[in-house]
Amino acid sequence: MGRPGLIGTMARTAVIAGTATATSNAVSRRQQARAQQQADAAAYQEEQQYAPPPQQPVAAPAGDDLVAKIQELAQLHQQGVLTDAEFAAAKQRLLT
Repeated sequence: MGRPGLIGTMARTAVIAGTATATSNAVSRRQQARAQQQADAAAYQEEQQYAPPPQQPVAAPAGDDLVAKIQELAQLHQQGVLTDAEFAAAKQRLLT
């Protein structure tokens, strides 16, 4: 056998072109994935940079403050602003 015929040459060219396309597509996808990872990492770092600081838990009222609040509730109760049930419920919320 000598040189390949026209169909053999076309088939070889198609195989080479297909392989080159597949390789090019794989390289392109890999580069896009790396670029996306870098963009995600940069966005995460920027988000962390501008994120508000974590909230500190609110402390329970101090003893003097608690007494003052209960006294305020008692005054409101004596003035008739709060009913007996409302006064009891508000006092219970303060104590828990």
